[in-house]
Amino acid sequence: MKKIVIGSALALSLAFGSAAQAGNIVETAQEAGVFNTLIAAASAAGLAGALADGENLTVFAPTDDAFAALPEGTVETLLKPENKQQLVDILSYHVLPTKVMSSDLPAGTNDVKTLKSGGDETITVKVMGGKVMIDDATVVTADVAADNGVIHIIDKVILPSD
Repeated sequence: MKKIVIGSALALSLAFGSAAQAGNIVETAQEAGVFNTLIAAASAAGLAGALADGENLTVFAPTDDAFAALPEGTVETLLKPENKQQLVDILSYHVLPTKVMSSDLPAGTNDVKTLKSGGDETITVKVMGGKVMIDDATVVTADVAADNGVIHIIDKVILPSD
């Protein structure tokens, strides 16, 4: 299992090696080619424009593999128009309203405000021993620069508690 995670992290690092400063967050994610589900979900939720046009954002971006690890049918259900608000809640839980590089994260456990519920919802960020955890997801590649913020690639979809 560790070899797969390390291999995936290396592949993502190589994919983003040429993508740094490629454009806004959406363009940078599209160029990487491993965020098709995230981009489709952001479009279905009406959030792609905000991710492309917003300023100084931080996105904890789950890969296609992270979405595929959700229970069968979850993504398809969330993409239905009648579940748009739930999808908005989940995706906005992955976004911070400020640009936070990995070097900005203090050691230990911190609660950080997300865009979910207008900034009233927080995620738990743990920095210990060189490892960064966002709720129960691990950052596998940090500090992918975009013109309007930063992407931190995570290995799981994080879900709000409510």
